[in-house]
Amino acid sequence: MAEWGRGSNTGAVDEMMDAENKRLAENLSSKVTRLKSLALDIDREADDHNNYLDGMDSDFMSVTGLLSGSVKRFTGMARSGRDNRKLLCYISAGLVGLFFILYYLVSRAST
Repeated sequence: MAEWGRGSNTGAVDEMMDAENKRLAENLSSKVTRLKSLALDIDREADDHNNYLDGMDSDFMSVTGLLSGSVKRFTGMARSGRDNRKLLCYISAGLVGLFFILYYLVSRAST
């Protein structure tokens, strides 16, 4: 009779262990599903950022082309005759003055 009690006791322990294993497996499965979802979100976000950076790269290339053309024209104007140098000096002084006037107006408007 002692053996029969022992066998049913072992069966109950096995059932408890089996139930605990199932619960832990379901818990692990839900964690794996969440991690997979996070990994897919990170992948999607990385693709979006790469596309954004590629767009910025092309924008910077176009601005670089525009600025290099402006620098070439500016250099050509500075290397030509004395009258152009004088005009260039006046334009530069005017732009610097305009910058300070705008800075003063913006700082006064914000206070």
